[in-house]
Amino acid sequence: MIRMPDTYPDSTARPEDRAPAPPHVVFIDDDEELRRANVQTLKLHGMTVDAYGSARSALPALHRGFEGVVVTDIRMPDIDGVQLFHRLRDLDPELPVILITGHGDIATAVQCMRDGAYDFLAKPYAPDRLTTAILHAVEKRRLVLENRRLREAAFTVEADEVPFIGTTPAMQRIKETLRHIADANVDVLVEGETGTGKEVVATALHRLSRRRHHALVAINCGALPESVIESELFGHEPGAFTGAQKKRIGRIEHASGGTLFLDEIESMPLAVQVKLLRVLESRQITPLGSNEVRNLDLRVVAATKEDLGDPAIRGKFREDLFYRLNVVTIRIPPLRERRDDIPLLFAHYLGHASRRFQRDIPDMPASINQYVMSHDWPGNVRELAHFAERLVLGVLDAPAAPHASALPNTQSLPERMEQFEAQLIRDALQTHQGDIKATLESLGIPRKTFYDKLQRHGIDRQQYLPNG
Repeated sequence: MIRMPDTYPDSTARPEDRAPAPPHVVFIDDDEELRRANVQTLKLHGMTVDAYGSARSALPALHRGFEGVVVTDIRMPDIDGVQLFHRLRDLDPELPVILITGHGDIATAVQCMRDGAYDFLAKPYAPDRLTTAILHAVEKRRLVLENRRLREAAFTVEADEVPFIGTTPAMQRIKETLRHIADANVDVLVEGETGTGKEVVATALHRLSRRRHHALVAINCGALPESVIESELFGHEPGAFTGAQKKRIGRIEHASGGTLFLDEIESMPLAVQVKLLRVLESRQITPLGSNEVRNLDLRVVAATKEDLGDPAIRGKFREDLFYRLNVVTIRIPPLRERRDDIPLLFAHYLGHASRRFQRDIPDMPASINQYVMSHDWPGNVRELAHFAERLVLGVLDAPAAPHASALPNTQSLPERMEQFEAQLIRDALQTHQGDIKATLESLGIPRKTFYDKLQRHGIDRQQYLPNG
């Protein structure tokens, strides 16, 4: 017997448990002393900093896929900060740019915010104000890039000859096994929880084999009443039993030359299991009501959500049939054991849903990404696919937070700053799922100040709790 390993250490690590990359900052200021002081502050806060004395020297390091934040002084020779911002906006409108301004440049900075700049800091500013602004901008940038990669992946997932989406060691091993046994005349037992894709394995095995030009016959043993399953599988002659008026070719015989897929085989009645065992051993069949023995040329792929090797199941599944089927066993791991595959799978099903319903893929707020990567998906791939469909249809109650640059241009600066502050608090609460300590640390404000701001902005912390 050949059996796939049950677990792979590399495939069970939870991506949300891995330490994120340190924030990446491009800091631009022609004042060498000020530049050196700010770089030292940011590095002490664990950030990766690339410092430049001019915008022109920094431009080659910035591109559409840049994963960090740009902090730039406004007043610089050659290319000033405003000109740099407009160049970067043409490069990527969603690249966060934080402007450092003198008192006389505040009106210019506000206009840049209306045009899409992330934030501005008026000199002199507290170091904590700079680091807090950068941390929020980095989080927003990560979300933007995740959404961008998701959309790109949704329409670039290419099916190879083995239509499995996944790069974890477990899935790669399954692909290799299917290619290896495709043309071997051995029966295969596929184990996996509901929704893991057992029928996909059977289909892939059939298409990879020389049998692909003949029929793939699938039957769900759990969906057929016991009174008809025998006739469905083995066929019958006219008059074989009451109501049998015409000859019927059974599914097993119809699959001759091709592949027979028996799903939920653990649900097959014991009496039928005896006859199936005889067919598997002799590769011959005798329809009900006939004495004619007919030869068969077929491969059987049986699927089960149970562990048929467990002695506790012996009361409903024959041991000899289990060993006859158990020549090659492929176990499909549930999604919770291959979390690294979830983003690619999710992107695939988003693209599929977008094409099916003719809807654009919506922006994904941080809460959706967190849910997708942390949920255990008891329904596995099937549940993930349905989740993607509901998201594309817009029936999930998870609206994305409004973008700061979308604030009305008619508001005064104090009004804009009040709304911006409220949105920063909401973003922090959403990111930390309402956890007070983590939210306070990310915002860098005292507890009393935090509660005062909640009251002033009318923010209810309870709605950001996991079960809120």
